[in-house]
Amino acid sequence: MKFVAITACPTGIAHTYMAAESLEQTAQANGDEIVVETQGSAGSEPLSAEDIASADAVIFAADLAVQGRDRFAGKPIVEAPVKAAINDAAGLFERAKAAAREPVAPAAAPELTSKVGANDKAGTKIRQWLMTGVSYLIPFVAAGGLLIALGFALGGYKISDAPAVTEHFDAGSVAGWAALMFQIGSAAFKFLVPVLAGFIAFAMADRPAIAPGFVGGAIAVTVGAGFLGGLVAGLLAGGVVLWLKKVRVPKAMRGIMPVVVYPLLGSIVVGVLMYVVVGKPMAAATSGLTNWLNSLSGASALLLGALLGLMMAFDMGGPVNKAAYTFAVGGLTTGATGSLQIMAAVMAAGMVPPLALALASTVRKKLFTEAERENGRAAWLLGASFITEGAIPFAAADPFRVIPSIMLGSAVTGSLSMAFGATLRAPHGGIFVLPLIGSPLLFLVALIAGTAVAAGSVIALKQVRFRAAERSAAVSGQPVNA
Repeated sequence: MKFVAITACPTGIAHTYMAAESLEQTAQANGDEIVVETQGSAGSEPLSAEDIASADAVIFAADLAVQGRDRFAGKPIVEAPVKAAINDAAGLFERAKAAAREPVAPAAAPELTSKVGANDKAGTKIRQWLMTGVSYLIPFVAAGGLLIALGFALGGYKISDAPAVTEHFDAGSVAGWAALMFQIGSAAFKFLVPVLAGFIAFAMADRPAIAPGFVGGAIAVTVGAGFLGGLVAGLLAGGVVLWLKKVRVPKAMRGIMPVVVYPLLGSIVVGVLMYVVVGKPMAAATSGLTNWLNSLSGASALLLGALLGLMMAFDMGGPVNKAAYTFAVGGLTTGATGSLQIMAAVMAAGMVPPLALALASTVRKKLFTEAERENGRAAWLLGASFITEGAIPFAAADPFRVIPSIMLGSAVTGSLSMAFGATLRAPHGGIFVLPLIGSPLLFLVALIAGTAVAAGSVIALKQVRFRAAERSAAVSGQPVNA
């Protein structure tokens, strides 16, 4: 028999090509023919119309949206995670042969492009939508974060105050290149929330939802809604476009709907909701949190440190995180010892989330996807540089396990830092400003303790899901895909 296949993993690196090779080798051993299109970082020749037309069945071994899925309308399709093609290619071929023997009713191109079945539970659908957004977010986090870290490494913590390189750039000095790296990284970071929102919407409702998603994400940044606002914007944009697609229109207008009408109306609706409904409450919440923190300045140092730690980890660069950070930076102008202790606690707590997830994804690799493991390698440097956003890909993919865990670890670090009396005169920089930290060894003890607590909590919570997946796999005979 003849088959065509598409393989794709979130990062488009290892598993995409391992799955293709496994399918090709199994087909050869079975005496079958297969042509594979690898939708990965290195790319491949797209499947020809002739190959698709002559195929008996189609195999999708993918962990995210298959590009150009409409090419296979009317063909028997078997779908599985990319790991299934690596671990059990023979089983996939058996499923494909069984599907080829069943009659296939002609059908229109599927409305959804994420790997979500019509009968999947709501939680599964939402997780796949978020994973698609995360898969496109990771390159921006890695590139932007590492460039910012390089800027701090070359130019010190004051590099964030350097003039714009468009006004002044000294190519002959290290400081000039440090400022350039920092500003390029900062530019990349400005795309984080729009990219996340845009591709969550894309996963829900295909290309017409990209523009509303990006617009909603950009507005989330403008109004101070941050990462969580981006999640809301992406889900809103996808939901609005899905609803618009259900509206029947005259045949003559169908051609312009996905190109003009859906993006236009979707952007209007999402923009209005984000500016009018989400923006004001978020701004009010941020202001209220700042005022509340100011009122707690005289409270127990342990309690204040724990509270600041919880806030730094809650939304990883969003409005709650920024409220705690702004509160700490504002106190630096006074020079008071208490204010310097607050700054140290805030920076230490903000370093915990990426460091903890880097540690967890290193010591218990099987609990994390390949995309998360690769992001974990970059998270070491992001965390060391006080770039809390390095934890966003992990939190977006598994918020109910990751966010409580990192909040606990950051609370421990913030509380210990205040108890130890560590101080900090710099508003940023991570380990690169260690000489400016008072009681640096105790600061590191607080950081390591919180990182260990958060990593242990993530591993414990994910282990519960992994064991459930193992039990399910034992019953179904499918490989574990926790």
